[in-house]
Amino acid sequence: MSTIRDVAQRAGVSTMTVSRVLNSTGYVSQPTRQRVETAIATLGYVPNTLARSLRSKRTKTLALVLTDITNPFFTTLARGVEDVASDHGFTVIFCNTDESIDAQEEYLTVLVQKQVDGVLLVPASDAPAPIHFLQQQGIAVVVVDRQVPGLAVDLVRGESTQAAYELTTQLLKLGHQQIAMLAGPVDVSTARDRVDGYRRAYAAAGQRVPESLIFQDAYTVAGGERMARLALAVTPRPTALFAANNFIAIGAYHVLREHGLSVPTDLSLVAFDDLPHSLAWEPFLTVATQPADLIGRKATELLLARLCAEAPAPPQEIVLPTRVIIRRSCAPPPLPAIH
Repeated sequence: MSTIRDVAQRAGVSTMTVSRVLNSTGYVSQPTRQRVETAIATLGYVPNTLARSLRSKRTKTLALVLTDITNPFFTTLARGVEDVASDHGFTVIFCNTDESIDAQEEYLTVLVQKQVDGVLLVPASDAPAPIHFLQQQGIAVVVVDRQVPGLAVDLVRGESTQAAYELTTQLLKLGHQQIAMLAGPVDVSTARDRVDGYRRAYAAAGQRVPESLIFQDAYTVAGGERMARLALAVTPRPTALFAANNFIAIGAYHVLREHGLSVPTDLSLVAFDDLPHSLAWEPFLTVATQPADLIGRKATELLLARLCAEAPAPPQEIVLPTRVIIRRSCAPPPLPAIH
């Protein structure tokens, strides 16, 4: 296995010059840099990143802890994280908790043992314990997508309350009064924000909020199916469903089809987060779409800035706008049957 001394000898330079080329530090003339890079390629030299990390106390690794890597929203967010991290010479470790607090705790313990430089965390719940744990270990952390109430921590998320208000208002303007809210878990901030926007829309329209039509379950297809079945069992039956994320919308759509109901002829359907073309034949669903890639990029940039900062600064909260897209999945409620 070649060493840095072998590279220096072949290029006719000092080991310090080779180190400067490898770490992009200090001045090295272009001809000298080319000789060093040629020697590295010829010898197949691979830098000892472990030794370098021991000296610098940095491993050049970040971790992204997600709640559901199969969700297109988080897949797109992860790509944004990886692109920015790669541009700055960092490797990203991806962890999927499946919304499990226990799995989250296990991952964070392993990440601390591996001495990652920073963590981008989509929390599985409102509990502050995981953030406190990382902070106590001296690991920089940025919370992504969700809030943790009462905690001083960097945060990057999409706006939820106003977008939920706009989606609900759109349905109310079409004439819907019985709108079922299929929300996420009770201990997740995005679910609360979207229910809050739903309630505000009813209040702004001067209508009573149908509390019996607010359901909460997991941000999954199965969760959407369970909530949709409960909603359809209510009398009178809702004329519209508001799914708090794309997977809930998919589950709700499955149940509507099982009942022989079509969208939007029989019921309207709106949702948070769009579906990629690979999961939908054509853009059909009325949605509030978040800039997932930009959320990932901004969160990573903030985390890297923390790692480079020589002095502490107050935590930042970056809230990115969410865009409502009106499509064909919502229409006026069907007229009552005449007997």
